[in-house]
Amino acid sequence: MHSIPRILLFFVVYTISLSSFAQQQDKEQSKLYMEQADLMMEATRAMDDARDLMITAANFDTTNINANFEAGHYHIQTIGKHLAAKYFLRIARQDPDYRFDLEFWIGKSYHFGLEFDKALIYYNTYRDKLIAKPTYAGKDKVELPEVERKIQECKNGKEFIANPKKFSIVNMGSEINSEFEDYAPVLNENEDEIVFTTRRRDGNLNENVYEDNKPFEDVFYSTKVKGKWSRAKNIGTTINTKYNNSNAALSADGKTLYMYNDEGNGDIYVSERLKDGSWGVPAPLPGIINSSFREESITVTKDGKTIYFSSERPGGLGGSDIYSCTKDTNGQWTILKNLGTVINTEFDEGDPFIDYDGNTLYFSSKGGKGMGGYDIFKASYDTEKGEWSVPENLGYPINTPDDDIQFVSTKDGQRSYYASVHDDGLGYEDIYMITVPVEKTLAKPAGEFKYLVKVIDADSKAPLAARVKLQGLADNSAVGFSAGDKGEFVFTIKETSPKDYKLTAEMEGYIFQNQSVRIEGVSEQPKTISVMVEMRKLKIGATTTLRNLYFDFAKATFKDASYNELNKLENMMKQNAGLRVEISGHTDNIGSSAYNKQLSQRRANAVKDFLTSKGIDARRIKASGYGENRPIATNDDDAEGREINRRVDFIVLGN
Repeated sequence: MHSIPRILLFFVVYTISLSSFAQQQDKEQSKLYMEQADLMMEATRAMDDARDLMITAANFDTTNINANFEAGHYHIQTIGKHLAAKYFLRIARQDPDYRFDLEFWIGKSYHFGLEFDKALIYYNTYRDKLIAKPTYAGKDKVELPEVERKIQECKNGKEFIANPKKFSIVNMGSEINSEFEDYAPVLNENEDEIVFTTRRRDGNLNENVYEDNKPFEDVFYSTKVKGKWSRAKNIGTTINTKYNNSNAALSADGKTLYMYNDEGNGDIYVSERLKDGSWGVPAPLPGIINSSFREESITVTKDGKTIYFSSERPGGLGGSDIYSCTKDTNGQWTILKNLGTVINTEFDEGDPFIDYDGNTLYFSSKGGKGMGGYDIFKASYDTEKGEWSVPENLGYPINTPDDDIQFVSTKDGQRSYYASVHDDGLGYEDIYMITVPVEKTLAKPAGEFKYLVKVIDADSKAPLAARVKLQGLADNSAVGFSAGDKGEFVFTIKETSPKDYKLTAEMEGYIFQNQSVRIEGVSEQPKTISVMVEMRKLKIGATTTLRNLYFDFAKATFKDASYNELNKLENMMKQNAGLRVEISGHTDNIGSSAYNKQLSQRRANAVKDFLTSKGIDARRIKASGYGENRPIATNDDDAEGREINRRVDFIVLGN
C-alpha cells in the first residue's frame, strides 16, 4: 500500500496554490517545481504528478535544460507522448550537446505523433552520430540496433497510414471506460458479458494506492441488455484483493475465468463460476504452464484442449514468447511447445487469442513488421503442413506507434475488442470495439480520388506544418494519407458513396481545427479536391466554437462523442502554458431565460472541470454562462438556427 507522503503532498499543493500559471519566466519558481518533482520521484513512482510539476518547471524557465528534458522524458513514459518534442527541441536550440542521444528522443516523440518524416530526420541524424563515434560508451547512448529498429518502424508506419485497413474503431464509452487505464477485455461466446481490468478510483476495493499514486488494478465486468452495455461494476472480493488483480481470458461459455497473479514472479490462476453465478476462489492453473518465471497472458480453444500463453521462461527466442500446451490422454496439461521463430521474435510477444475456428491466432508483438510499441498480428495454422503462416500486421488504424494490446474477436468474426490509445479516449488506455465493414462491390472501375488539404496561417497565409487527420465522423475509420512539403497532406478517398468525415488540424500556438466535412464518393474519373484550412494564432480576443461538444438533453453531462474535441482542447492548453481562456456556454431561446442561463453556466463549468481534472490550472479558465443572450443565428424560423445557438465557445483572454 502506497501513497505520497503527507508532508510532500501538502507542500506540492501549497506551492501550486501560490504560484501563477507559468506564463512568465521565473527561474526561482522553476527550480522550486523541479525540486518538488525530484522529491516526489524519490519518495514514490507517481510519474503523472511529477510530470505535471516538471512541465510547470520547464515553462517557468524555458532555459532550464534539466527541467525541459525531464518534462519531455516523463511525457514519453506516460501520456501525451507526441508533446515531448517541444521540450526536447528547446534543449536542442540552446545546448545540442546536452545529451548524446538528444536527437533520438526528439525522433521518438515525433514517431508517437505519426509524424514519421520528422522522426526519420532525427533518428537518422542520431544514427549518423553513432556511426561517427563507434567507441562512445556513455549512459546517454541508445544502441544502433534499437535506432535502426525505430527507423524501420517509421518506414512501416508511413506505409500503413498511406494504406489504412477499412475498420471502424469506436470507443466503448463511459459505461465501460474511465479516465484511468482500462484494458484486457475478454468476452463470452454470446458477446453479452465483458470482463476487463481497470485502475479507476470509482468502485476500486482498495482505499490506498499503488506506488505510482494511482489505484491498484481491479477486475470489473459489464453485461449487455437489449444491445446496450450496463455500467461496469467491480467483480467482487473473491476475485479482487487489496492489491493488483488482472483478468487474462474467459472461456467461451463464460464459466471459467483465467487471471494473472503476481505470485511466482507472475502466474496464471483460474476461477470457476458457481451455480449462483458468483466466482470461486482463484487457484493456480495446474500442470506445467506456470514456472518460476513470468506467465502473464493466456487463451484457450473453445474445446478446452489447447492453451496458448506467454512466458519469459528460459529457452525462448528473447523476452516473452508464446507457447502452446495441450492435454494428454489423462486430461493433464503436459505437452508444452514454443511456437517457434515464425511467431516469436527476439522481442516480446504476448496477449495471444485463439479464434473460435481453433486455427487463427491473434497476438501482440514488439517485433515483426511493426510501427512501434506492441502491434496486433494475425497468423493461421495449416493443419496439413503443421506450421503457422507468417504473421500479418493488422495495420493502421488498429495499430499505432503506442502499445496496442489484448485483441479478442467474436464468434462471427465481425467485431473485435482491444485496448489502445486514440484521440477520443477518456484517459489512458481505453477499450475499443472494432467492426469489420461490409465490403461493397464497385459496379465500374473507380478513378483515383485525392483530397488535398493545405494548412495555412489565417493572417499571413504562410503554410503550417500542422498535424492533420481525416477520419469517418461516425465510425472513426481512417483515411490514408501522405504528408507533402509546406503543410500539404494528400488523402486518398476510397468510399464509393458520400460520407461525413472529421478533419482535424493541430499545432502549437494555434487554435485547433476540428471540422465536419462531407465528401462525395469515388467516381469513374480521377478527381482531386483541394481545401484550405486556416489556423488562427492564439492571440487575445481570438474566438472559436467547440462545435463537437455534445451534452445529454437538458443536462451538463458530456456524451461520449465529445471526448475527441475535449482532448484536443486539453492538448492545446498543455502545449501553450500561458494560455488563458473564457469558456462560454450558450443556448437557444426555448425555455425560460433563467433556466437557459443556469444550464449554459453548468455546461461551461463542465468543460472547465474536465480541463482542471487533467491538470490544467483552474485560474487559466473562466467559465461563463450567457444563456440565450448571445445568439449567432435566428431562433425564429427553424430548428437549425436554434441548434447553431446551442454551443460552447472559447475566447482567448491571454497568452
